[in-house]
Amino acid sequence: MAGVKKYRKTLKKDLIVKAAELLFNRYGLKRVTVEEICRTAEVSKMTFYKYFKNKIELIKHLLNQIFSEQMDEYREIMKKDIPYTEKVKHMIQAKDERTKTLSQEFINDLYKNPIPEIAELIEKLKVDAIGEVLRDLQKASEKGDIRQNIKPELILYFLNHMREMVKEEKLSHIYSSPNELIMELTNFFFYGVLPAGNNEK
Repeated sequence: MAGVKKYRKTLKKDLIVKAAELLFNRYGLKRVTVEEICRTAEVSKMTFYKYFKNKIELIKHLLNQIFSEQMDEYREIMKKDIPYTEKVKHMIQAKDERTKTLSQEFINDLYKNPIPEIAELIEKLKVDAIGEVLRDLQKASEKGDIRQNIKPELILYFLNHMREMVKEEKLSHIYSSPNELIMELTNFFFYGVLPAGNNEK
C-alpha cells in the first residue's frame, strides 16, 4: 500500500513538472501562472503546494532536471567511439533539437530579463557545465582533436559570454529569433575549435 501511495505522489509531481515544462516552453516563465499549470496537469492547487513552495521553486526544479538531462546526453556523446568531428555534429544536432522547442518568451525570460533567483541558478549550472566541457576540450587538445594553438582562456571567455551575446540587441536584430542566434553561436564555437580541414559540416 505504501508503494502505491509513493507511486501516486511521484506521478502527480511528474504531471506538474511536465505541464510546467510544456507551458514554460510555449509562453515563457513569467506569463504562466500556478493556476494554469494545475489546470494543465489536472491537479489541485493544494496538490501543487505539497510539492513546490511556489512557482520559482518549480522553475528551479525543472531547470535542474533539464540541465541534468542535457549533461547526461553530452556525456553519452563524448563516450562514443567516433571521430571528434562526429561528436561535434551530434552535440550541435542535440542542441538544435532542444532549441527548436523553446519559445522566444522562454529564452527572453531566461537570458534577457531573468528572474534574479533563476539567473543565480543558471549561473551556477553554467559554471558546472563549463568546467566539465573545458576538461574534455583539454583532453581533445592533447590528442590533436581540436586546434592545439587555441588558448583555453579564449574558450573560457567565449563560453562565459554566450549568454551575454544572446542578450545583445545588436546581435539579436541580425537573426530572426533568439533560437537562431543560439545555434549560430554554438556552431561558431564548436567548428571554430576544430583543426583546419576538419570543420566541414
